[in-house]
Amino acid sequence: MFTALLEKMHFPEVKAGQEKEMARLFHGRGFNYPEYQHINIDWLSPVVLVILYKEESDQWLADLSQCLLSELTSKGFAVKSIQVQFRCRELAPTFVLYGEEITDFSADENALTYKISLGTNQNYGIFLDMKNGRSWVREHGQNKRVLNLFSYTCAFSVAALAGGAEKVVNLDMSKAALAVGRDNHRLNEHDLSKVKYLGHDLFKSWGKVKRLGPYDIVIADPPSLQKGSVNIKRDYPKIMRRLPELLTEGGQALLCLNSPDLGFQFIYDSLAEHCPEAKVIKVITPPAEYTNIDPDKGLKCVLVQL
Repeated sequence: MFTALLEKMHFPEVKAGQEKEMARLFHGRGFNYPEYQHINIDWLSPVVLVILYKEESDQWLADLSQCLLSELTSKGFAVKSIQVQFRCRELAPTFVLYGEEITDFSADENALTYKISLGTNQNYGIFLDMKNGRSWVREHGQNKRVLNLFSYTCAFSVAALAGGAEKVVNLDMSKAALAVGRDNHRLNEHDLSKVKYLGHDLFKSWGKVKRLGPYDIVIADPPSLQKGSVNIKRDYPKIMRRLPELLTEGGQALLCLNSPDLGFQFIYDSLAEHCPEAKVIKVITPPAEYTNIDPDKGLKCVLVQL
């Protein structure tokens, strides 16, 4: 029944010492496969998480679970739990399809460890499609001062410290997310004196953010829609307008956007109007498994330099 799905899945090689490496196994939301465009499947060792954007029957889910268990086990994955999250339902509830009810644990990306939390929030602690962006920050973070806006659980901050950053300032309205960020740094045995956390609304805190600068790297990864706080179309230009105040001369900004309604041209046009000093250096593409039939509807990650 799921032969076509399995053929399209991305199975990372299970290597010794990398058993906990996270990965997206199937990205149906890239809309390349009409029959399965309502499904994403993530490997969060030791959990397989099926994310549904449309209802399916209990039997369909049971069959999928057994199919995934058989395939992954045969490839060397140590599966202890298969869970399904219903993004198509209010509050996105999560249920166990196979094995244990595992909710709070840790998993790895590029030899860095992150807390994962299932069953309570829609997002589980890290956005895997931003892996290449974190890799860039790690590779270019040596002795840099980094500002991480809309930091969520501080995954970019973890990557920056792992790359030798001098300091990182994390800003997010959610103090609970920042608390997880602290735990992420502790998990990786980082020097916490190099990290600062601001539980503020960015648009009411420019003075404080500026006083802690200037920065060599600014990361902006705002939520696509956050009622009462962020309106991308209105607010992203405000961030771009502030870049010359925040960045050192020659400083770089990683501008991320995951709204399906706004494409690359929105970023380019907003930069031209609100921060003409910024030159686009490159586009950092998501991992190959995140291929989208229309790149403008997927993750956009643009690196600019003053």
